[in-house]
Amino acid sequence: MTRDIDKKAKTEIMKDIIRKLHSGMTAEAAKERFEKEIGDITSTEIASLEQSLINEGISPEEIKKFCNVHALIFQSALEKAESAEVNPAHPVYLFRLENREIEKLTGSLKNVAGDVASVTPRVKETLLKLKGIDTHYNRKEQLLFPFLEKAGFMGPSKVMWGKDNEVRDLLKSALSGIDGIGSQPELQDYIKKALNPLIEEVEGMIFKEENILFPTSLEKLASADWVAILQESDDIGYVLIEKPAETTHLVKDLQQALAEEPVWQDGAISLPSGAIKPNELMALLNTLPVDLTFVDKDDTVRYFSEGRDRVFIRTRAVIGRKVQNCHPPQSVDIVEKILASFKDGSKDSYDFWINYRERLVYIRYFAMRDRNREYLGTLEVTQDVTDIKKLEGERRLLDERA
Repeated sequence: MTRDIDKKAKTEIMKDIIRKLHSGMTAEAAKERFEKEIGDITSTEIASLEQSLINEGISPEEIKKFCNVHALIFQSALEKAESAEVNPAHPVYLFRLENREIEKLTGSLKNVAGDVASVTPRVKETLLKLKGIDTHYNRKEQLLFPFLEKAGFMGPSKVMWGKDNEVRDLLKSALSGIDGIGSQPELQDYIKKALNPLIEEVEGMIFKEENILFPTSLEKLASADWVAILQESDDIGYVLIEKPAETTHLVKDLQQALAEEPVWQDGAISLPSGAIKPNELMALLNTLPVDLTFVDKDDTVRYFSEGRDRVFIRTRAVIGRKVQNCHPPQSVDIVEKILASFKDGSKDSYDFWINYRERLVYIRYFAMRDRNREYLGTLEVTQDVTDIKKLEGERRLLDERA
């Protein structure tokens, strides 16, 4: 039941409850006060509340620690609200469809029973399927979050992304521990310490998505935003579901209708995926850890990058020269073969690697094509991979904190 208070007072009461919760108030006391003084709350109000707390200086890390408790406090109020129905081709519909399949996997993990020899293979198989949740999270993080940020909501990318990573870590830990189980006590310990925490976080994330994130997104994002999200979703992919046929058809129609060409606008080259100024583009290409050479569809050298540590010497005198004349006579027939296969569409790339001045050099050729698969030219990419071959283990972004 909604209490008779204005929006501003309601927000201040909620913020005070959350602050006191972070200062030591129990979840039970916080929930009791919420139900007594507030009663009902919408998903958008919760999103706005967390955003407001971030703006006032509470760190996203602090909010992340308590967001499970926040959801618990607001759970009964949120569950009363009806979920908005969306078209089967809508990104939110597809997110929810995946969640139903994820719940089937967590449901099977809750019913672990039997001897170790028969249980552990089934658990491992289910966990391997659950790894697909990474695709679900990636689509949310790489597509939905950026549009929410543009709408002024930074909270999901700062808080929910961190919770996603906690799920990823729990899943990795559960998978790494399943193979070492050899007895019933070890299995029970594994269930308690690895499996149950994973299930709780996965299902908790589903609740947060469906009762807070998705309703807020439906309210805040425009139709054009959802079209853009749908267009790019195929690049990341879906998990555990087959897309409805109308989604595939819609994406194809949209791609054809919304296909954009680069244009010069406000001193920058405007592209479908963003805009960049010429001096920025030149710096970007010269900063790439590879050497680039572009040969147009008429076999004429049109461009090469000028990075600081080029593998092979290139002089600007090569611009406008036929690429066949840039190779020794004994290799021209190979060059012609590569170009011919690109032009007739039978090949899209070639890879070579050589030892050059005691360094391992990786040389790749790619056919450049437009949306209609028409040949535009050839891109040569050269890279010194000597040190890359020596990499072992992992070095993560967070290791820089050490």
